[in-house]
Amino acid sequence: MVAEPLDAGGAGLADHRRARPVIETRDAFASAVTAIAEGDGPVAVDAERASGFRYSQRAYLIQVFRRGAGTFLFDPPAIGEMSELGEVVGEDEWIIHAASQDLTCLREVGLHPRRVFDTELAARLLGMERVGLGAVVEELLGVHLEKAHSAVDWSIRPLREEWLEYAALDVELLVDVRDALAVRLEEAGKTGFAAEEFAATLGRDLSPVRADPWRRMSDLHTVRGQRNLAVARELWLARDAYAQEIDVAPGRLVPDRSLAAAARLLPSSKRALADLKEFNGRASRTQLDRWWAAIELGRTTDDLPAVRGSGDALPPVRAWADRNPEAAARLAPAKEAVAAIAEELAIPLENLLTPEHLRRLAWAPPEPATTEAIGEALKALGARPWQIALTAQRIADSFSAA
Repeated sequence: MVAEPLDAGGAGLADHRRARPVIETRDAFASAVTAIAEGDGPVAVDAERASGFRYSQRAYLIQVFRRGAGTFLFDPPAIGEMSELGEVVGEDEWIIHAASQDLTCLREVGLHPRRVFDTELAARLLGMERVGLGAVVEELLGVHLEKAHSAVDWSIRPLREEWLEYAALDVELLVDVRDALAVRLEEAGKTGFAAEEFAATLGRDLSPVRADPWRRMSDLHTVRGQRNLAVARELWLARDAYAQEIDVAPGRLVPDRSLAAAARLLPSSKRALADLKEFNGRASRTQLDRWWAAIELGRTTDDLPAVRGSGDALPPVRAWADRNPEAAARLAPAKEAVAAIAEELAIPLENLLTPEHLRRLAWAPPEPATTEAIGEALKALGARPWQIALTAQRIADSFSAA
């Protein structure tokens, strides 16, 4: 159950490839919680889902490493609620790579970190060219991680030994990575930036309910007219309901492009739908009645969707010159100003300031567009204090010049 970590130089990598027991019972879980509580320092955590295979985004494996305790591989479907672990380490720092991807599934089993160090986000703030875990580990520690199993179906049981080895290494090096990143952040004067970003990640709603989620369907732009859009909507809803019922990723049943093709071409009969070569996928024929019923509903419903989605989405920037030329005139120099700051600080533009925030400011700036007013507007949009401090003045200046 317990495995000692690799050293930063990767010594002992060959010896490290050995059996990885998975914790599957409540008794083994309780013993692991006790051992982890007695460990030292921050807790490295990772989760493996079955994205692309299952409808749900639940965790099928959770890996934990702590110095003085070792490495633990938990099977959440077998264990169930894991809040006891959250209680003993909840106040400690959790090290997670790309925390926004894992926090939802961790919270589903009762794991609620209150402090996090996101190694991917830290790498971004440092301007590292590649921020995947393998690349970050290799640059900082000189260890090459094999990432061949990153997209496997983690819902399969029993889990393969080589998968477990891969999963364990993902957390066993995270503490060393965190320490190396913390040094670089301090040297770059970005420790405060990182702390605000980490806190914002914890406070963000990571599973918002989207209006008209069917409008995110790939190839929907090829479907014209309200009636055809209604068919696309009903096909998407039928597929989503069935995918949720059998816990299979929707795209594995019938891909988006097939739904869009059926909505675009509107086959006249169930037979015509079956003969439609563009309509494929492993459930395209076995569930033909389901898809045809959705098409018929879309063809006859009085609830026709708008051609364009509702909400407060801004028009595409390419249309601004015609629809709001003053906004277009503001946006161009503001983008240049923010890009210059990003280059000066070696921070990716999207991490320095969310591009949507800048577009909304340019579209409808506060009046008067003073530095203080710009700062308040950015705060209302969700920008962090460090972002506002770096960008508000230059945005205000660029708006004034425009």
